[in-house]
Amino acid sequence: MEKRLLLLSNSTNVGEEYLCYARQEIQNFLGESVKKILFIPFAGVTASFNAYTKKVGQVFKDIGYDIEAIHLAENHHELIKKAEAIVIGGGNTFYLAHWLHKIGVLETIKERVNNGTPYIGWSAGSNIACPTIKTTNDMPIIEPLSFSGLNLVPFQINPHYTDAVIPNHHGETREIRIREFLVVNPDVYVVGLKEGTMLKIEDSSMKLIGNQTMRLFKFREPIVEYDSNSNLDFLLSDC
Repeated sequence: MEKRLLLLSNSTNVGEEYLCYARQEIQNFLGESVKKILFIPFAGVTASFNAYTKKVGQVFKDIGYDIEAIHLAENHHELIKKAEAIVIGGGNTFYLAHWLHKIGVLETIKERVNNGTPYIGWSAGSNIACPTIKTTNDMPIIEPLSFSGLNLVPFQINPHYTDAVIPNHHGETREIRIREFLVVNPDVYVVGLKEGTMLKIEDSSMKLIGNQTMRLFKFREPIVEYDSNSNLDFLLSDC
């Protein structure tokens, strides 16, 4: 079976309801064969896992899908193995990685997705799909056992990417931070995924969805902009 992923930069655009911009794409992606999704709320920090699940559950109910949450299961591995689709929400990527490593489910999730179980992630949920979480924007509020991610794609994602420069602010821009990462990790591509956009991956094909471009970074190479008409399959060549 082909690997299928939908990786969103963010959950909410300004002036919209939660996950509003992505609902039609999520519905198109999951289709009618999926009836229930497995939600992993471990990136949630300021809201409880139950509250997070309820919020996400309402969205998926509105578009026709039931939801069950991993934190309520007695056997996490069995729940993952039976999942029709796996969804990981945004929040703090370090907290997400902490819990996934703590309960030891990364390999189980990876195996299921590599064998065709649809995967949806946004923000931290997209970052954890990468080889590592080293291109997250989040504060390291907790020390996970490892920075390793699910390695579902062979490149890194920087969610919420922006070119914005704050006037009279002398802190590093997002581009500078990514360039720092590339000095230490020169063989890795980094996708700057802007808000309101997502990557749809089906086996060896990848497409950018959204009205904004994405920026592609590589050590000692010019930054390249790609739009929704671009062929991005080359980024999956190491899968």
